[in-house]
Amino acid sequence: MIQRSERLNNVSYDLCGPLYERAKELELLGHHITKLNIGNPAPFGFDAPAEVIETIVQHLRHAQGYSDHKGILSAREAIKDYYTSKGIADIHTDDIFLGNGLSELIMHAVQALLNEGDEVLVPSPDYPLWTAAVRFSGGKAVHYLCDEEAEWFPDVADIKSKISSRTRAIVIINPNNPTGAVYSKELLQELVNLAEQHNLVIFSDEIYDKILYENTPYTSTATLSDEVLCVTFSGLSKNYLAAGFRAGWMLLTGAKSKSAAYINGLNTLASLRVCSNVPAQYAIAVALKGQQHIHDLTKPTGRLGEQRAICYEKLTAIPGITCVKPKGAFYMFPKLDVKKFNIQDDQQFALDLLSEQHVLLVQGSGFNWQKPDHFRVVYLPEKAQLSQTMDKLANFLQTYQQGVLELKS
Repeated sequence: MIQRSERLNNVSYDLCGPLYERAKELELLGHHITKLNIGNPAPFGFDAPAEVIETIVQHLRHAQGYSDHKGILSAREAIKDYYTSKGIADIHTDDIFLGNGLSELIMHAVQALLNEGDEVLVPSPDYPLWTAAVRFSGGKAVHYLCDEEAEWFPDVADIKSKISSRTRAIVIINPNNPTGAVYSKELLQELVNLAEQHNLVIFSDEIYDKILYENTPYTSTATLSDEVLCVTFSGLSKNYLAAGFRAGWMLLTGAKSKSAAYINGLNTLASLRVCSNVPAQYAIAVALKGQQHIHDLTKPTGRLGEQRAICYEKLTAIPGITCVKPKGAFYMFPKLDVKKFNIQDDQQFALDLLSEQHVLLVQGSGFNWQKPDHFRVVYLPEKAQLSQTMDKLANFLQTYQQGVLELKS
């Protein structure tokens, strides 16, 4: 038998895992599946800004060849201007790498840093690619607690207790996926101070930095220190609703002078894949410099604002569910009363819901949450569909007791 690499033994990505495969089987049987497993705006009727699409079309002829391995200059200049306007100092276009979406750049950033057994502090719950990237790179993901009782803010004391001589970096996901938390400047400063004290790299995942509600203030981590190396990640997939174009970037700021060897490693990895897809690179400048359509969507009367309100209202009306209202992104991470529903296995809960109601969610353990008491909801469907889907969840939970469905079958 041909075996897979042992590096994949502890690597998983449940957003497209066993539940997703079961959903595809059900579709082949003729069932319609409501897919709330992944933050993919396009299937729910969200279009990228017209000027973004038009720019890609206009530049197709110029995008036939390879670009510079870091990306086209006009895009990197636009990214530089964007972060300079946020108050981040000393940015050069050579500090910016473009990639095939954020996923590729996360893998590069982690692989270039870690040796076997090195540790990275990763939030729990997390966007699971971070844990997967650390493990695939031979490292150990050390999960620090985000506290649901404190609006899902990271527990700084827990982080301090988990820093060791092998710790190389800390991951900050803000706005957070899956909880929708948006961190205060004061909290971020505490995390930055810890990174300075322990010579850690900060990986700041800011892919949702424009998707904010109720005038929630936002601080980019890299604005808070010049003494720590901060790698900031973002792209077009969420703020500009262009997930399929695969246009992401990372920016290196702060302690670049002492990070030359690491930066050289990033340069090597960027070179090995030659370049990211070129047509989408041309969209970056017009996206960053054009009208920010996402702000209209996140208003209380905007589509995302209204869907957020409906989802929260419907979820918290279900007996046995509680939820912290998100301040950013387009996810909620509700808590289940495990005693009420006799839940021992959160993946089994999600599978039972899928089988009975044809609604695809991702269980909390898919986000490296250690208890079987959470799941993530994507509130991208339009209002009527979202309301109907939450009603399906409510109907399912009216009589749900884990184990009963398996015994019946």
